[in-house]
Amino acid sequence: MKVSLSRTSPSRGNGSAEVIGFYDEDTGSIQYIAMDPATRKAALIDVVMGFDPTNAATDTEGADRILRFAKAEGIEIEWVLDTHPHADHLMASSYLKERLGVPNAIGAKVTDIAALWRDYYNMPDAFAPEQDFDRLFADGDTFRIGDLPVRVMLSDGHTLGSITYVVGDDAAFVHDTFMLPDVGTSRCDFPGGTAHDLYRSLQEILKLPDDTRLFIGHDYGTDDRPGPAWESTVAEQRRHNAHIGGGVSEDDYVDLREARDKTLSLPDRMLHVLQMNLRAGRAPDAESDGNSYLKIPMNRL
Repeated sequence: MKVSLSRTSPSRGNGSAEVIGFYDEDTGSIQYIAMDPATRKAALIDVVMGFDPTNAATDTEGADRILRFAKAEGIEIEWVLDTHPHADHLMASSYLKERLGVPNAIGAKVTDIAALWRDYYNMPDAFAPEQDFDRLFADGDTFRIGDLPVRVMLSDGHTLGSITYVVGDDAAFVHDTFMLPDVGTSRCDFPGGTAHDLYRSLQEILKLPDDTRLFIGHDYGTDDRPGPAWESTVAEQRRHNAHIGGGVSEDDYVDLREARDKTLSLPDRMLHVLQMNLRAGRAPDAESDGNSYLKIPMNRL
């Protein structure tokens, strides 16, 4: 079962989004509908395409469930958004764009990430994000979901091109920066990521108003909190985050984060899905036999 749990964070009133989060059990990812209650127009954020790394098989079960939910609730999807090219799951961006006929978008620095990974895959002509995504958002760009304004923040560190979407007055989709306060923050040891950049991105997010709802990218539960959760506030993160709460310095944070990252293995889907996520989740073009093939670098990471 690809989506095992969903929860709604209600709108707080005029200028505030209603947010529905859907948990993907296979990857610990949270996928979101961010909706303007006044118009019932919405964006999908970081929706997962099913992927089985044992046989490189894809499925649309989880994405289709979210689409059925939106249809049943009378929600009109007008954007398909991703925060970065994910390493732990296959993004559903291309599939959703085709199903819905709406634009898809990601951060503008995806072009730099593509250049980095062309080298790792030894595929010098691969990846053209400007063709696979309709919008490449730069830091400070704005757009609308229904009548709600959205501002884009560059939030690099986990990747060199990750972005945060600040929706309306009190919701921010902060992807792989913060995790829940009792867990801390996200890893930053993938190519292009740095703990220094992530610390600075975290500090920028903490400049948002204290009551801003922060919606994170992943949760796996803890020994003390066995079920997944995905919503906190700026004030909660500033005071209680296990890695930076209480005003931890940049140097101390970097030491902690880098030590932690050295203990982590690569996600089991990473080398498969990145070469698709840099195509908005689209499989490589079919070869002469009609099938698509993935290329996996050996002994590079």
